[in-house]
Amino acid sequence: MPKRSVAELKDIATELRKTAVTMIYEAQSGHPGGSLSAADFVAALYFKYMNVDPKWEDRDRFVLSKGHVAPIQYAALGKLGYFEESVLHTLRKEGSPLQGHPSMVKCPGIDISTGSLGQGLACAVGMAFAGKRDKNPSGLTAWSVTARHRKARSGKRQTRRTSIRSTTLLSSLM
Repeated sequence: MPKRSVAELKDIATELRKTAVTMIYEAQSGHPGGSLSAADFVAALYFKYMNVDPKWEDRDRFVLSKGHVAPIQYAALGKLGYFEESVLHTLRKEGSPLQGHPSMVKCPGIDISTGSLGQGLACAVGMAFAGKRDKNPSGLTAWSVTARHRKARSGKRQTRRTSIRSTTLLSSLM
């Protein structure tokens, strides 16, 4: 991956947000808030830190635990050329590789099918352990994006705070 400045990454994140919102609007279905909140993180990982060459078996892996925000990941994969960008306009349509949750069977660039909150960390740990077991020379790094929810009730009003955290699983830590 080329080295990009913070300003370039901000521009990419803005493009990814626009693409995700357009996809969700055209589908008339989806979760825009989660996709918007993950854009900076996804831009930094896919466009600066991760080696995501699909032909390289020892590439870095990206695990989107909160699978309902798949549009932001699809936007990144489309921009990286994993599929034609015109496919981005088929979100949640029958026969489309871009469904409401990422599917590694249907969509190029998806390393694990996810959806249930919390499953991603275990998948990422498994991928990192497998890389270590197979003596992966690159020191496989698996990135996990999870949602942590805190709900607070005060009267009839309910607030929900979601934060994104990355878990970098390096062979040296295991």
